[in-house]
Amino acid sequence: MAEFKNPQQEPGLDRRLLLVFALTFLIIMLFQPLLKKYMPQPPAPPAQQQTQARPQAAPPPAATPAAAISPANPPAPAVSPGTKVASAESETVIESDLYRVVFTNRGAQVKSWVLKKYDDEKGQPLDLVNKAAAEKYGFPLSLFTYDEAQRNRLNTALYVASASGTLNAPAQVSFEYAEQGWSVRKTFSFERTYVVRSETSVLYNGSAVAAYPAWPSGFGDQFSAAGYAAGRIDTQYNNNIDRSLTLKKVSSGATLHGGYDWVAVLDQYFAAVFIPDNVQDVGLVTLRNSLDIPKDPQKPGGETTRVDVLGAAVGNGHGTALQRIYVGPKDLRTLESTSVPTITGAEADLRGLVNFGWFGIIARPLFVWLKWIHGYVPNWGWAIVVQTLIITLALLPLRISSMKSALKMQKVQPQMNAIKEKYKKYGMRDPRRQEMNTEIGELMKREGVNPVGGCLPLIIQMPFLIAYYRMLGEMIDLRHAHWLWIADLSAKDPWLILPILMVGSMVLIQRMTPQTGMDPAQQRMMNVMMPLMMGFIFFNLAAGLNLYYAESNLIMIAQQAIMNRTSLGREMRELAEKRARKKDKK
Repeated sequence: MAEFKNPQQEPGLDRRLLLVFALTFLIIMLFQPLLKKYMPQPPAPPAQQQTQARPQAAPPPAATPAAAISPANPPAPAVSPGTKVASAESETVIESDLYRVVFTNRGAQVKSWVLKKYDDEKGQPLDLVNKAAAEKYGFPLSLFTYDEAQRNRLNTALYVASASGTLNAPAQVSFEYAEQGWSVRKTFSFERTYVVRSETSVLYNGSAVAAYPAWPSGFGDQFSAAGYAAGRIDTQYNNNIDRSLTLKKVSSGATLHGGYDWVAVLDQYFAAVFIPDNVQDVGLVTLRNSLDIPKDPQKPGGETTRVDVLGAAVGNGHGTALQRIYVGPKDLRTLESTSVPTITGAEADLRGLVNFGWFGIIARPLFVWLKWIHGYVPNWGWAIVVQTLIITLALLPLRISSMKSALKMQKVQPQMNAIKEKYKKYGMRDPRRQEMNTEIGELMKREGVNPVGGCLPLIIQMPFLIAYYRMLGEMIDLRHAHWLWIADLSAKDPWLILPILMVGSMVLIQRMTPQTGMDPAQQRMMNVMMPLMMGFIFFNLAAGLNLYYAESNLIMIAQQAIMNRTSLGREMRELAEKRARKKDKK
């Protein structure tokens, strides 16, 4: 795509390529009248394999001369017995314990896709169809073609449905449309899971037309700018998961050809995943369109802001598109139970949709552990409290080790200062400065001082904090999960009680912890700056993460109060006070 840059390209190569493309385009445009006048019109060539974006106005690949004729003003053949057009619009409902899907025969597309086990912001069953975006840019399971007139025709025609009314899954429904050379068939087979099998065939005068089944308009749980910003397109081929198609890197109408085990349009908690039967010949059309939404979701008629809506269309471009489509939550257990047998070299399922990030080796066990705790503690907030308590107590030996290391460092500080004073006369680039480092290293080794021992608890705690952040961001279980005054642990604390508690507890910990090796002025600055900085970062993050951090701080306050009463704590405090008195005398 145009936004991707190859780091191995030579300087100026992009400009030269751009110049070549511009000259080629100019020559084609200048010779176009001559070609039309003196040369016969050839059939449209098949689409080439490419990895770069192409504009939406590009002609459809694999189109035949007949398919290249714009259907906006097609020849009007006599109505044949094979014509299939419904006389009126109708609906077909597919229902199971998990979903309620409403098809309309106008375009043979989905008007509503309700997930019964999840609710929206108003407490009603969640409809994954984004109505505002779909009315402008297309409904789920509509067809994408490169020719807009074709696209409009295929998605507004009245198809003949094989069934109407309500069907209970497992169920199958087919839609057929045939008129003026067109022959379209769409068949959807529903299971008692979140997976539906799709078979789509589009012909014009007997030749295949490139028409891709699409999920074009985001999701119904996107009601704020932040919700739309979480949208992206992920793909997997064997053990390679590509998460590079984030919002800013998607061009509308761009086509990517290659091998894909699955292609997913997703937001923070839900996904629509195309799982092709033939993974070697897959066309992915990325879709990105703008939409104006209320700046404040609580004030629908107020000021608006512009957001981008992501979608995708997936098919093979030259025949019947056979694939399964998963439409549902990014629940790890559900995704692991959804088989993708074409994947090799990795787990053959959809677990790759859940992105735990760099610290997945920690986040995933934390996730499994938290769900296990929830089996005994039925509230997610209290489950986080229990897990945080165990983690913080487990890190207590490291805090004690840190205090011992800091005490040893303070005891050898005079000797280290003497060594530094001896080499002070030498410049920083003088080779003899290396001797100073060697002497200090030997002193610390002899006294059993670990230079990073004081930082060890922080070094170990930070991966847990980051992993917890990633875990809570991917846990759909926390969506709309209540705890005390908090209505949604996946959203920020509405009263900011937890962020304020976190900042206050950090200040108290800083004041309670003896900083034997730190200048008092620096210590006073750190006592204020560090908590304020953390508060600035955390005040807008999920309440579940703030609960973890605030509780960790409260437990550490209790730990520090006990440790300060031990002989080690008293010795450290005396050294810190002695150092402060010396500074005051100077």
